[in-house]
Amino acid sequence: MTPRVLAGRAVVVLLGVLAVLGLAGPASAHVGGGVAGSDFTGELRSVTPALPGVTVRVLQFGDQLEVVNDTGTELEVPGYSGEPYLRIGPDGVWRNALSPATWLNLDRAGLTRVPESSSITEPPQWEQVSTRPQYAWHDHRTHWMSTDLLPPAVAADPGHPHTVADWSVPMTYGGADVTVAGRLGWDPPPPPWLVWPVYAVLLAAAVLAGWRARGPRPLAAVLALGAVASLYHAASTPEPAASVSSHTGALVAALLPALLVLLVTVLGVRAARRGRGVLTGLLAVVAGWLLLVQGLPDVDVLWTAHALSSGPGLLARAAVAVLLAGGLGLVAGGAGAARRFRDPAPAAAPRPPVPAEG
Repeated sequence: MTPRVLAGRAVVVLLGVLAVLGLAGPASAHVGGGVAGSDFTGELRSVTPALPGVTVRVLQFGDQLEVVNDTGTELEVPGYSGEPYLRIGPDGVWRNALSPATWLNLDRAGLTRVPESSSITEPPQWEQVSTRPQYAWHDHRTHWMSTDLLPPAVAADPGHPHTVADWSVPMTYGGADVTVAGRLGWDPPPPPWLVWPVYAVLLAAAVLAGWRARGPRPLAAVLALGAVASLYHAASTPEPAASVSSHTGALVAALLPALLVLLVTVLGVRAARRGRGVLTGLLAVVAGWLLLVQGLPDVDVLWTAHALSSGPGLLARAAVAVLLAGGLGLVAGGAGAARRFRDPAPAAAPRPPVPAEG
């Protein structure tokens, strides 16, 4: 084996080690935890009266409500029985430990046990939960609680969009009443007969590019498609909850694996153009693994109506389809290419002629 071949394969091993060690964490944080796809959609419609300097957002398809109060006036959020629950203001966020909402809002399904010491009549017991004036919580008025049952209107007619609920959350700002209003909707997911054949064709094309193509260039084309999908997937990272991280931080975390995919792709395309099929195949295996690591946390967007993305939902779904089907195809196709194009065994040296017996 020549030094050039040894160097190429050493690079592949190094990139593979980096893929295993460095990517699982950033990729799983692409959407800040939680689901990446849903048939439900949450929409904020109004904050009445308007509060300059106060930002209210609906997150995770309606699963969370977020308030960021950058003013010098405190905003208060009552619990479900009107008891004091949250204070969000210049000195951070304070939460009433006695409010049942403190416990009910810790998880999406409201399954956290409410302690017997909680009370809606006792004086509040304030505990500081953040030094910054921003907080996100699972307000159960903004989302559908059941994970096993559809809303009755949806169950009766699942082929059409529905308004599940028009909701409102009361607050007070500097002692004045404020109403935050929104809508929870539901949309039918894409029909399986339409999308799953596309995923299957994409997987088959990537596998055949490695196992059946005459040269490594078709596999390099799949590599390039995967790199484009990886970069788009990273660039369309949605803005996370302010209490989790900054949008810039989320973008950087998502771009790191995408840039590694791009590096592997550049090396793979270069190897394919030089006719080095074994190296192209090995790099395809590494790139395929990287794509799978990026796409698996967002797999639910393949069968849901909405994707958590800063771009169009259709493009987000297409990117994840390439990451998963293309990634799996590159792993299988790259292994096939590395086997098919491996260096031929050196020809045996000719034997010296045997002298004839006289």
